Amino acid sequence: MHPNNDQKKYSLKDLQDGDRDAFAALVDEYSPKLHRLALRMMNDPYEAEDILQETFLKAYQNLDRFEGRSSIGTWLYRITTNEALMRLRKFRPDMVAIDEPVEMPDGHVVTRELKDWCCLPESEFMTNEAQLKLDKAVVELSPALRSTFILRDMHGLSTRESAEILDISEAAVKTRLLRARLQLRDSLSAYFENRVEQLAHE
Repeated sequence: MHPNNDQKKYSLKDLQDGDRDAFAALVDEYSPKLHRLALRMMNDPYEAEDILQETFLKAYQNLDRFEGRSSIGTWLYRITTNEALMRLRKFRPDMVAIDEPVEMPDGHVVTRELKDWCCLPESEFMTNEAQLKLDKAVVELSPALRSTFILRDMHGLSTRESAEILDISEAAVKTRLLRARLQLRDSLSAYFENRVEQLAHE
């Protein structure tokens, strides 16, 4: 479910009036989705749980400032994503983002050779082993690319929603998503190339 599909278990007025039942309903509705987002961002269940608690704490403390320009869900996604990005940057401050062009000492830009696994059946992409490989590859993305890929391709949010959550332009979302997909394709090439060869001999 996209974050703008708020269920009518509560109203913004109830939330801003401090209705605890309304806030509990909000927590019940969004906890699973926000926890999955935090877990995919951090790859650490303890960090994900901390981020989830911090998200709802900040939401509760700032409800009176929420003007309803976006949906409650989009707002919560933004808080969760920002919390995760802050922690990732703190843990890995020297991480090089793929957004920046990579140049060799002689000034030449190096491009990766991307393998093709077009001949694999769709079922190959749905195996537990393939999913684990994908999860590992996603964790290796820079925070900027990881957050964009998770929101768009793993949580199914639109370009507009992702741009709003990340506070960037829709063009930037599309650029980051493309780069994330290319990096993931590169990371997974060896695994899927091996699977193509295995299937060819079966």
